[in-house]
Parts: sequence; C-alpha cells; structure tokens
Amino acid sequence: MTSHTSPDVDLVICGGGPVGLATAALLAARGAEVSRIALVDQKPAAQAAADPRTIALSYGSRQIIEELGAWQAVGRSATAIEQIHVSRRGHFGRTLLDRRDYQLPALGYVARYGTLNQALDSVVVASGVQLLRPAEVVALEQHHDHVAVQLRDGRSLTAALAIQAEGGVFGQQLQKNMQRDYRQVALIGHVQVDGAIAHRAFERFTDEGPLALLPQDDGYALVWCVSPGSADALQALDDAAFLAALGQAFGQRLGRFTAIGSRHAYPLGLNAGVEPGARVVAIGNAAQTLHPVAGQGLNLGLRDARVLAGLLAHDHAPQALRTFAQRRRSDRRLTVGLTDTMARVFASAPQGSLIQAALGFSLGMIDLVSPARDLLAQQMMFGRR
Repeated sequence: MTSHTSPDVDLVICGGGPVGLATAALLAARGAEVSRIALVDQKPAAQAAADPRTIALSYGSRQIIEELGAWQAVGRSATAIEQIHVSRRGHFGRTLLDRRDYQLPALGYVARYGTLNQALDSVVVASGVQLLRPAEVVALEQHHDHVAVQLRDGRSLTAALAIQAEGGVFGQQLQKNMQRDYRQVALIGHVQVDGAIAHRAFERFTDEGPLALLPQDDGYALVWCVSPGSADALQALDDAAFLAALGQAFGQRLGRFTAIGSRHAYPLGLNAGVEPGARVVAIGNAAQTLHPVAGQGLNLGLRDARVLAGLLAHDHAPQALRTFAQRRRSDRRLTVGLTDTMARVFASAPQGSLIQAALGFSLGMIDLVSPARDLLAQQMMFGRR
C-alpha cells in the first residue's frame, strides 16, 4: 500500500525577488488560500529593499504591478521611457519605437530593483502569505504526492507543489538544458551627458556587443556589454578615460559623457529551456537567465508569474504545471530567441563585412515597415499572448 503525506502547505515559493513576490501576490489576488502558501527567501526584507540595481520594466509589467496595487510606490521614482532608439554603431539604419504610435503613456519604465521589491513585499505581507526569511533552500526532493523542502538551518516543510523563483546559485543548479557563454561582461553604472534627450532610451550595437542607455533621474543607467579582456581594461581606467572610451563606442548622439558613478562588472550568459518536474516548476531567472539586451529578463519572469498564479490559485495538481509549460512555451521561446540572436549576431559579424551592412539595413527596414516595427514593440512591451 502506498502511503500518502498530507503536505504542510499547498504551495511553496522559493525566492523572494520581484518574480517570487509577484507570484505570491497574484495568487492572493486570485483567491488562493494564503495560509496554505509559504514564501522562502534568504534575504531579510530590508536588505532586498536597499538593492540599488536598475531595472527596465515594460508597460505590460506596469499593468501587472498596477493590478497588485504596488505601482504607485514604484512609479513615483521611476523614469518613463517614451522612445527607444535602436541602432548599429558606425552603420546606416536605425529603428525608433515611440509610445505615441501605440497610444500609451510610456513604452516602459526605468526603476530601482529595491523599490520594486519593497512595494511587492508590502503587498505580500498584507496578504497573509507565510514568509520564511532569512531562510535558504538547499534541497527540493520530489515524491509521488508532495515536495520536501530542506532549509540550511535544519528546518523542513512539505508542499503539494514548489515554485522555484530563486535566480541565485541554487536556481542556477536547475539550468542544465541550455547554457551559452556569450564571453561578454556587462559594465554597469550611472552616467551623465551634456545633451540628454528626455525619456529616450538607446540600444546601440557595437563591435563587441550591445550598449544600452536608459533614462534615469538626471542621467542614464548604463549597460555596456564587452569582451572579458575589454572589461578588465575599461575597469582599470580612471573615470575621465572610461568616459572617453564610452563616448567613442556610443557616438555623439547625446553629446559628451561628463560623469559616472560607481562601476560594476557582471559576466553574462544564457540559461534557458528548463522543463518542470512533476511537482516543481521554475519561473523567472530560475527558468531563464537572459542576456540584458532589450531588458527582457524580469518582464518575462513577471509574465510567468501572472500565468502561473492564474493556474495554481485553486488547482495544486501536477497537471497544472504541464499546462503552464504549454501556455508559456511560445512567449519564452520567442523572447529567449530574440535576445539571444540580438546578443550574438549583432556583435559577432566582423567589422566592414556584408553582414554588418545587412544588419544596419535590417534596422532601417524595421523602422520603415510599420507591421515589423509594431511586432517588435508588442514583444518588448507585452510578450507573446
């Protein structure tokens, strides 16, 4: 005779970043029994709220956050992106997306990770979901009728289903099906220029990789993707020399780069294609860690959260996870494919080659052919619905 375990909770969410918190809040909003939901996170709430990283939120992500009642707290310090200028450095052709073409107040927003996390955390705390933190998940063990969750401090709990939303080291252990090393490093910082264009974001493809400038406060959040060797050399420069090199890579569209705050470097890679187990599902960065080109990683994760919460609010059977995988397959594949292709192809073609000219021409054609431009804008703002 097979024994059955009555789980401690219906759902355990591993990870208290924006995607994990949004999942918990969306479950509560859809009528799930909050006393039967546990969220485990290794960071104290205050530490997550102090995270200074910059994030890009699509307009579709704003709608999700707004539904949860958290947008007012996020939006008051966010900078709206009204235009996105996409171009290839040193080549003819560019695409300009404009929020007025879609009758929207913005294409997206530049916000701080800590502000978003704090706003979503407040919603989850008010909902009554069980919060276990600081607590680190070290193992998930699937059984025929439950998932056993082991914490580093010795505690354990069981759940009918587990949602893996932890994008850190433990989450990366699940990312085995598809991994690509871009051999690139992202240089992050906040820069100022003497010719800023209000509310316009730039995605500039250079010889080594994409260079993004996102309008924020009195300047721009910088994400500059280069080879590891170039990253080391650039990080060794003083501020004046670094800004001169940045100006050479970006061009003169914003005038002269005049100042930069603290700089940080992060290695880049793609992890995607994680398939759910019978009782464990991965979402957000635990399922797919994308190249930062086009800023789609968090937005894809929030779309994961919205669909999953709709399925699991009143259904905790493993079949719901299979349904989730089917519904999210198209959007995930398209978003991963788009960012992966843009990251590799735009940076890999040798300078002066026919491919370089063709890439620039393709950007010009996207700008001229409105259906192609609209499809690009739709994917960046809302994903595949």
